[in-house]
Amino acid sequence: MVWQEARLPRRSPELTTPIKPEKSETVHRPGPVSSVSKEHEEIALNLHRLLLEELEMARLSRMPKEEASQAVTDAASLLLRRYYPHIVGLSRDAILQRVLDEMLGLGPLEQLMRDPDISEIMVNAPDEVYYEKEGIIYRSQVHFQDEDHIMRIVQKILGPLGRRVDESSPMVDARLRDGSRVNVIIPPLAPRSPVVTIRRFRADKMSMEGLINAGTLNRRVADFLAAAVKARLNILISGGTGTGKTTLLNVLSAYIPHRERIITIEDPIELKLQQPHVVSLEARPPSIEGKGEVTQRDLLRNALRMRPDRIIIGEVRGPEAFDMLNAMNTGHEGSLSTIHANSPRDALSRLENMVMMAGFDLPERAIREQIASALDIIVQMARFVDGVRRITHITEVVGMEGTVITLQEIFRFHQEGISSDGAVIGELRPTGIRPTFSYKFELAGINMPPDVFLEEVAWT
Repeated sequence: MVWQEARLPRRSPELTTPIKPEKSETVHRPGPVSSVSKEHEEIALNLHRLLLEELEMARLSRMPKEEASQAVTDAASLLLRRYYPHIVGLSRDAILQRVLDEMLGLGPLEQLMRDPDISEIMVNAPDEVYYEKEGIIYRSQVHFQDEDHIMRIVQKILGPLGRRVDESSPMVDARLRDGSRVNVIIPPLAPRSPVVTIRRFRADKMSMEGLINAGTLNRRVADFLAAAVKARLNILISGGTGTGKTTLLNVLSAYIPHRERIITIEDPIELKLQQPHVVSLEARPPSIEGKGEVTQRDLLRNALRMRPDRIIIGEVRGPEAFDMLNAMNTGHEGSLSTIHANSPRDALSRLENMVMMAGFDLPERAIREQIASALDIIVQMARFVDGVRRITHITEVVGMEGTVITLQEIFRFHQEGISSDGAVIGELRPTGIRPTFSYKFELAGINMPPDVFLEEVAWT
């Protein structure tokens, strides 16, 4: 690559102005902070502007990541040595990293993206960047220069995907290379500033042991849910946003036998199944012209022609609910899915409404009978005040009484209080009711001791 000598003044006047340190913000515990001072941030952005003029971004984008990173580092190092010889050591390294983030990454957000424990990043305004870690939201010290800076990063995300966001199309969903989901909404719909939300994609695969250690469930409930998957029960995982529904779905899918053919349907893809025979299907939004949309319902109808042993729908949210229930009732047992709902009863109501969205003029009782005969278990999840995502109910869908779907709780979380350090004290206990589908464990050759469901059993 040809590197042309940069034309940069010895010292930019705006960089010599004394800068008062920003007030430190009180947070619950330390989180990611900016690794460069405000003065060094200005230097890094000045270098970035020069590099944009001198380096061919199109050529950089075609280079391997390591080669492009080395080219940018070499170019920025040359500028630093020539015009800022007083910057050495850790300060120099921090500025070079900041330049790299702007040139090849997501700018200020790269500092947060490098933390694997951060599950969500939320940009409300240039100086309002929040992140979620272990279920708790913190305010970060990273910031953007202005709204235009945010939009440059947004365009960097959307450009390679052939997507756009502007006044005519002010909302967009996208996915980063690592699988993370990005939502952008800009003025005039968000009048104050462009708003960016990134739902991180876990690089590692959560295991049942990990969920037990995290406090999501206990050993006995873990064994019960694993047995339910092996026995081909139809399971619906219910909960609010960020309660860990997809994580639990990923973990439960690990208990599907490897000899089975699994088809997943998602919008967007988040599941990371460990079996060898998996076909992943992803819904497609309409183009800018409003054409070419492929919905989850379209994919589900096609999946039924692909000889599936199991169908997993990442999240049921519309008329595909009708086709999902129909599949469960016609020989595709062992299906798994998630739904946004605040209780098991609420999950049933939402399913009923989604079936009505399919456009079929079915009587209310017929819809409820279809739901009651299709579903076996509803697993309810919630995020507690201590940030821990826990299973709160495991409920059996028993059948119908008149026009009402009957439910019975098998396990329920009992909260006993909150400790001095803010942790929720409680445990997931059996209600003493043995589910009516217990015979299916025997048919599958699974030994489920009867005392698992006894209320007086001591849980660990």
